[in-house]
Amino acid sequence: MDVEALLRPVVESAGLELWEVSFHGEGARSVLRVSVDREGGVDLDTIAEVSERLSRRLDLEDFGPQGYALEVGSPGLERPLRTPRHFERSVGLHVKVKTTGPIDGSKVHEGALVSADAEAIVVASEGGELRVPYADIASARTVFEWGTARSKR
Repeated sequence: MDVEALLRPVVESAGLELWEVSFHGEGARSVLRVSVDREGGVDLDTIAEVSERLSRRLDLEDFGPQGYALEVGSPGLERPLRTPRHFERSVGLHVKVKTTGPIDGSKVHEGALVSADAEAIVVASEGGELRVPYADIASARTVFEWGTARSKR
């Protein structure tokens, strides 16, 4: 069952963006984690409402007959960036990118995310701008800058 395809219409009908879905076994129980977002961020009432809608949809589809816990939340201030859409939504923010191999002598690149297209991102740091293809990204996340009013969420 494609859980993301099952949940996406429910999330989008609530005016939200489905950021990430993960389903993992943790000890004796399984956990379905759903991250949602929208411009300006999400509040607890919105999360509670979409959680209820998702729970009803999952019950109708008989998801997880062995039992699971549903956790719905926001991706947070320092959010993981995994898809081109994540990077596109984060242009202008400070990011930390780890690459699978050295690029310009380093595997860690931190700076402002200048652009994101279908093939790569561009990060601006003290050393200049660096283009990093998605295939070379091991992990990436936004970095919250305390004391600035730059957040777009």
